[in-house]
Parts: sequence; C-alpha cells; structure tokens
Amino acid sequence: MKAILPQKRRRSREIALQILYSMEMREGVTPELAVELYPFDAEDEEVKSYAALLVLGVFKSKNGIDDLVRKHIVGWRPERMVIVDRVAIRLALYESVVAGMIPVPVAISEAVELSKQFGTAESGKFVNGVLGKIVRALESEEGAESTDGGDPDRR
Repeated sequence: MKAILPQKRRRSREIALQILYSMEMREGVTPELAVELYPFDAEDEEVKSYAALLVLGVFKSKNGIDDLVRKHIVGWRPERMVIVDRVAIRLALYESVVAGMIPVPVAISEAVELSKQFGTAESGKFVNGVLGKIVRALESEEGAESTDGGDPDRR
C-alpha cells in the first residue's frame, strides 16, 4: 500500500474504531459487511481503503492480540474492558506490533487520542497504561531472546 498522509490515516483509524465497535455490538457481522455498511459518504478512497485494511487486520488478528493482552495485563481480560478501550488497544497492537505498519509510540499516541475522543473520561489513561505495559514486556522478551544466543535451554 502506498503511503498516505497522517491526517488520512487518523481519519481511517477513527472509522476503523467505529466499525470494529459496531462489530462488537453485533456479533456475527463479517468485517467485509461492516465496512460495506459504513456510511463513508464524502471520504476519499485512500481513507476507505486504509480503514478497511485495519478492520480486516484487527478482525483476523483479534485472538492473538487478546492473548497478548491476557498474558501481560493481570486482572484485565479484554472481554471485561470498555468496548472502545478494547478496540483502541487491538487497533494499536495490530497496526504496530502485528503488522508493523507504524512505530509503536505513534500507535500508542493514536490509540490514546481515539480512546479520549470516543471513550470514557478514564479511557486515555487506561489505554496508555495497558499499551505501555505490553510494549515494555515485549521489549523485555526481545532483549532476553537476543542475549541468550537463541539457546532454548537458557530460557
């Protein structure tokens, strides 16, 4: 996919969050149908395409992302989180960790802004804390793997 402007990416994330939220509210809706039903109206094709890419990617990676959250965040299973927070966290982890589309700090910042815009008064702090903890844990794991020389007996 060719590079799109940051403001178009941000708009795509807003739309993706809304679509993913609606999918959480209506189980059984496919990502393709959810994207098709979204009223894109005046949005340009780049925004629509990137939003669709994010929705499909998060949908396909949801179980792995949720497992990552469960592994690193004690006491906060994804299914117990406020839906907007859960979707913002999934979106950030997909776009940065799973797909490597944007740097992790950018993904965290975008998720925090989305959660502030669409979530509760506490959403921004919560999302920032969850993503920060997961990223630190992943960096720790990567550091441990690189210092042990790849020897599985040293883990």
